[in-house]
Amino acid sequence: MVSDAELIGILDRLLKLPCENEVFELKEAKNDFDSNKLGKYFSALSNEANLNKVNCAWLVLGIADNKTVVGSHFCEGEKKLQGLKKEIGDKTNNRISFRGVSAFVYHGKRVVMFEIPPAVAGVPTSFMGLCYGRDGSSLVALSEEKSQRILSQPRISDWSAEIVEDASLDDLDSDAILKARVNYVVKNPKMADLVKSWDDVTFLNKALVTKKGKITNTAILLLGKPESKSMLKNADAKIRWILKDKDRSVLDYYIADGPFILEVENVLSKIRNLKYRYMKRGTLFPDEVDMYDNYSIREALHNAIAHQDYSLGVRITFVEMPDRLIFSNAGSFLPGSVDEVIRCDAPSEVYRNKLLVDAMRNLNMVDTIGSGIKRIFEIQKRKFFPMPDYDLDSNMVKVTIFGKILDEEYANILAMNPDLTLSEIMLLDKVSKHQEISKDAADYLRRKKLIEGRRPYYYLSKEMAEKTGQRVKYSVDRGLDKKYYLDLIVDALSRHKRLSRGEVDELIIGKLPDYYDSVDKKRRKVEKLLGELKASGKIAYIRKDGSSYWFIKK
Repeated sequence: MVSDAELIGILDRLLKLPCENEVFELKEAKNDFDSNKLGKYFSALSNEANLNKVNCAWLVLGIADNKTVVGSHFCEGEKKLQGLKKEIGDKTNNRISFRGVSAFVYHGKRVVMFEIPPAVAGVPTSFMGLCYGRDGSSLVALSEEKSQRILSQPRISDWSAEIVEDASLDDLDSDAILKARVNYVVKNPKMADLVKSWDDVTFLNKALVTKKGKITNTAILLLGKPESKSMLKNADAKIRWILKDKDRSVLDYYIADGPFILEVENVLSKIRNLKYRYMKRGTLFPDEVDMYDNYSIREALHNAIAHQDYSLGVRITFVEMPDRLIFSNAGSFLPGSVDEVIRCDAPSEVYRNKLLVDAMRNLNMVDTIGSGIKRIFEIQKRKFFPMPDYDLDSNMVKVTIFGKILDEEYANILAMNPDLTLSEIMLLDKVSKHQEISKDAADYLRRKKLIEGRRPYYYLSKEMAEKTGQRVKYSVDRGLDKKYYLDLIVDALSRHKRLSRGEVDELIIGKLPDYYDSVDKKRRKVEKLLGELKASGKIAYIRKDGSSYWFIKK
C-alpha cells in the first residue's frame, strides 16, 4: 500500500505538469462527487493508461483545475472510501477497480487520490456497459480507433492451455478418459459411432483437452491421475468439501485430488440434499422439494473449476451448511457484475481459462450458451427461495445457494406476483436481505410501488403488504414517525435533567424498526436524532468527570 508521504510526492510531481492530461485529472469536489461520474472517469483513465502504456492513472479530488488546493469532504471515513472499490468493481465489465483510494492532508486541506490501473490487455474497460476515454483533459466516449487499438492487443495468457512438457497419456486416468468419451457422446449424440473409431489421442484432440497430442494443464486437471497433479505449475488442483453445523463447527470434510471429471460426482454425493416442505399461500397442501436443484449445484461447482485462477495456488472450496451451500474459487469475476451476466444472457467474451472452458463444454460439464447462472436464479425463483448471493471481493468469487425460505415476506411476494421480472426479483431479494441497492434501483422499485423507506433502509410497500397479508410486518418495518423519537428524547431529558449517551440508546434502540438489523445501525440512527435536536438548539451536551451528558438547552 502506498503511504501518504509517497502519495504527496506523487501529487507534487503531477502538479508540476503544465496541465491535466489523458492519465491525470483534477476535480474540486468540495462537498461531494457523483458516483456514476466517478465510474465514467475510472473507465476513461483506465483505458488511457492502457493506451499510453503507463502503470496507472490518477484522479484527485479537492484540487481545482488551476491547481488551487480547495479540499474535499467527499466520502469521509476510511470504510466509505474502501467501499468505493466494490461499488465501481460491480459495474465494470472485467471487475477491475481502484488499485488504491487514499485521503490525506495536502497543504492543510483534505484531498482524495485514486490510483487507477490500466485496462486489461485486449479488453477496454467499460462502466455500466459503456466505454469512456479522454480527448486531452475532457471526458468523452471511447473512440472506435482507440477501442480497436485495445481490442487488437494479445489477451490474458491462458494458463489452462499451457503444455505440460514431461507429461504423456500415461499420466491420465483411464476411467476418466472413458467418462469423458461418454459425456462427449451425450453432448454430440450424432457422433456416437464416429467417436468409437477414434483412438485416445484423436478423441482428446477433438474434445480440445489436448493440443496436437500434447498434454495440457486442462488435461491434467480434468483427466489426470492424482500423482500427476504435482506436474501443474503453482496450482493446488484439489476440491475441498467441508460440512459445518449451524455454529460453523466442522463435522466432516473430504479432499478431492483425482481427475475433476470423476471427483465432481464424489463431492456432490456428499451433499445431504434433504426434502424441504413449505406451505404455499392460498393452499392447504404443502409443497415438497429438494433443498438444492441438481443442475444448480453442478453448474456452481463446474463454474468454480472452469474459472479458478490456478496460478494463485488456492484450492476450490465447497462448504455445506444446514440451509445453504457455499462455493469459493480464487480469481476476480471477469464478466464484471452478475446483473450484467443475467441481463446479457450470453457467453462471456473474456475467459481466464479458455481451453478449459471449451473442453468442459465439449465434455458436457458447463452450459454451452452461457446462460447457466441465469438458470440457477430462475430455479430459485420457481421455488420461492432466496436468490443466490455472489460475493466478489478480495480476488475471490464466493457463491451461496440457499436451500430453504429465509424470508416468508419475500416468498409471498414471489408467490402472489408471478409477473415480476427476474431483475425485479433480484432487487427485492437484496432488500429482503438488507443489502444495499443503488438509488436508481430503489427509485424504480418505488415507482412500481414495491418498496418504501429511505436509503439504505427500504421495506415492503403498503400496497404489497396488503396484497401479501403482511400488514403487521409493514407497520413494524415502517416504524414510528421520526417526531415520536425526537419527542421521546426531549421528554426524557425534561424529566431526568440529563442522560448519558448509553441511556439515550437504551431509550430508543428497542423501539426502532427491524430493518435496522444491527446494533451499530441503530446507534447511528440515535446519533442522527441527537444531532438533529442539537442543530435545532433544543438540546446540548456537556463533558463532566470523563463522561458526556445530554440536557435540555435553556
